Amino acid sequence: MLSNWPGQRYRSLSGSLVDHEKRRYSDASDDDTPSLYSSDQPMLSNSSPPRKNYALSYHLPRRRFSRYFTLIIASILVLMVVYLVKMGSSSDAQIRMGLRKGPDPPNPWESFPFLKRYHGGIRSLVKRKDNVAEYPTGDEADMQAVMEAAMAQKKKDDKVDPKKDPGFQKRDTQEDGSVKAEAKQDWPGLRFDPYKQYSWGAEYEQPVHCYLDNVTKREIPPLLVHEGIPEGFPDPVMGSYDLFGLNNDVCFERYGRLGPYGFGYSRKYGGSGAGMEGEKDGSESVWGGRDEIDYRDVKWAKVQQSCMEANAHRFKQPSKEMNHFFRPMGTGGPVGDPNNVKQKLEDQTTGPNGKKLVPRTAIIIRTWKDYQYDDEDMFYLRALMNELTIQSGTEYVVHFLIQVKDLDLQIWADEETHERALKEALPQEFWGMGTLWSERQMNLVYGGVQETVYRDLPVFGVYRSTYLPLQYFAHMHPEYDFFWHWEMDIRYTGHFHHLFDKVTKWAKQQPRKGLWERNGRFYVPAEHGPWEDFRQLVRVQTEHGTARKDSMFGKLSEDAGSRHPLDSESRQPAKSIWGPERPSGKGDEVSEPHKDPEPPTTYEKDNYEWGVGEEADFITFNPLFDPHNTNWLLSEDVTGYNTSKGFPPRRTAIITASRLSKRLLDTMHKETLFKRHTMFSEMWPGSLSLHHGYKAVYAPHPVYIDRRWPTSYLAAIFNNGVHGSAGGSRTSVFSDERQHNFLGTTWYYHAGFSPNLWKRWLGYKVDNDGGEEWEMREGGEGRMCLPGMLLHPVKQVDLVYERKAGDG
Repeated sequence: MLSNWPGQRYRSLSGSLVDHEKRRYSDASDDDTPSLYSSDQPMLSNSSPPRKNYALSYHLPRRRFSRYFTLIIASILVLMVVYLVKMGSSSDAQIRMGLRKGPDPPNPWESFPFLKRYHGGIRSLVKRKDNVAEYPTGDEADMQAVMEAAMAQKKKDDKVDPKKDPGFQKRDTQEDGSVKAEAKQDWPGLRFDPYKQYSWGAEYEQPVHCYLDNVTKREIPPLLVHEGIPEGFPDPVMGSYDLFGLNNDVCFERYGRLGPYGFGYSRKYGGSGAGMEGEKDGSESVWGGRDEIDYRDVKWAKVQQSCMEANAHRFKQPSKEMNHFFRPMGTGGPVGDPNNVKQKLEDQTTGPNGKKLVPRTAIIIRTWKDYQYDDEDMFYLRALMNELTIQSGTEYVVHFLIQVKDLDLQIWADEETHERALKEALPQEFWGMGTLWSERQMNLVYGGVQETVYRDLPVFGVYRSTYLPLQYFAHMHPEYDFFWHWEMDIRYTGHFHHLFDKVTKWAKQQPRKGLWERNGRFYVPAEHGPWEDFRQLVRVQTEHGTARKDSMFGKLSEDAGSRHPLDSESRQPAKSIWGPERPSGKGDEVSEPHKDPEPPTTYEKDNYEWGVGEEADFITFNPLFDPHNTNWLLSEDVTGYNTSKGFPPRRTAIITASRLSKRLLDTMHKETLFKRHTMFSEMWPGSLSLHHGYKAVYAPHPVYIDRRWPTSYLAAIFNNGVHGSAGGSRTSVFSDERQHNFLGTTWYYHAGFSPNLWKRWLGYKVDNDGGEEWEMREGGEGRMCLPGMLLHPVKQVDLVYERKAGDG
């Protein structure tokens, strides 16, 4: 009979029949025992099964579970809130107490908009005097306005269709998008020959012209430049062209600048095979119809030596009596009195024709034995050789100073090992131009210097004592009057001889009065005006003082942070440097103080005359700032001085690229050798110049920046030290936590704008912008054209090469 019931049924554990479709839960409470049947259930007819209100034998105790579950969740939430409040309070206390550093806010300059006209091409050139520079324009003073303009421009750029907007000046296109006639012109370029206006005068011995090959008279063609600059090209934010007399009305594109050195033609003709892609209109004109130079056949040591012999009458010559017998451990001794040998060299003032001799300068390229030279390095080195050495009649002579890092390599044990190491260290083009050195050798030469370890680095290491091998090299080569200390990661878009000649002549004419004070500041023309105005500003800041922020942040001051920066005590004038500034520590006497220059009159009586016409002993491309009280990490790397009552007077110039005189290097050599004194590399020559009263000059060369900084803000950031200088205070831009401000510049040890700009100029895509497609797009301006600018650092440029036969 049960089988006739509709629906799906099964027999429960108690033996009762359960209908799934008809079952009901009991309305009884959780404590009541559920019944199987209702007491008022009516009788069912035989035609249909009786409807009974069944209950499950096992059911979920809903209300009890809900109460417990809610209680548990609430407890967890309360505990979490208590924990978070407690941890937040603890973290805040740690931050306020300085135990934990919070996340750094974004740097203010990262909000400034990028400048866009650095990448202008050769089809948008205008005269410098007609150029309206994109930056600085004089309206950067209002930072808020700059930010609002940047945001508005960003919104506008977001709406632009990149397929319709090629990203160049609209004046170069017509309404239909075609290029105007003037934009299609092929710019033939001009020959850049700075030697035509360069001369030592008739009273000096005249140079003999040199060639790559004296038989065939083959020579490298002069650089090809373009008159003008790309329209809207920014002006340098620091430094100046006009100050030195540098030509700022021409620009250099990659083929005119690097083409003569192997860029842009095939390997089968002796080139690099790089630069074969991209926009090349007019690139072959650099050769003027002549064949390219096959650099596989060039031996620079032979070329340089031949040129030196042809121009020997112009320079001092080492005495034949000079015998470095102690170097190879030869028998006997020097052939004559060493003092007499030195005197004979100094007495050489006239040449065989009775005219004055020209001072000779060594270009010292710092490198190491395992350095991997690529083609882009070769362009740079060939440019140095041709523009500084060959074309000047060896007024400059290039040497490679090569570090051997493997201290177990016995490079002085026998000639075979020495020569093999030299050949392994240099490309074949430059064999015969290197000098080896090692840290172990410096330890031997300058034995007695206290072996200190600063920041886990030894005192004789190349990082802390970069100039030690240069000091010794200068001692071994008395025929040179000056030494340019140069690095492998420097690039210059202009002509090297033009730069070096103008900078050294300007430095020679700088008066000594106020020189050290000017050396310690960045020159920002948009804020400081002409150089004479800047000079007077520095004088006023020094003589009258300014509100000094170091009163709040000076780490050595006992009341640091307690005084107000406008207190009269914090505005005391600074002492002007006039003559040698000696170390005051007991036992810190300098070497040969009687030879140091002394002022001819008092500071007040001098009318900016002392020093004019005097060659600079030290020329740098960054300010010589005072590291005292700054947070520059290496300011206390001082060895051999008595620092019990304070550090000796110091000056630092970041980046060791600089020119040093023979006098300065001899003094550095003797101070290290006999007085056991030395300092960190970038602090050593500037500090020695200060101690001995030598003439040191910061050359404010043109430095560019990649964003639209308000110039008043930029000047305040970069000259944020004592009395408007760049150093002397914790607020200095050279303090470790503030050096990030250099990232967007073209000249600093970790500048990021320099390599990006160089690679874009070479025709490559950087940060997904530029490259072949950008140069050759419809209506484009062509390849980039840059005025002469120093760039550092530029490392590891991966060139694109022509496809070789047989490549897949």
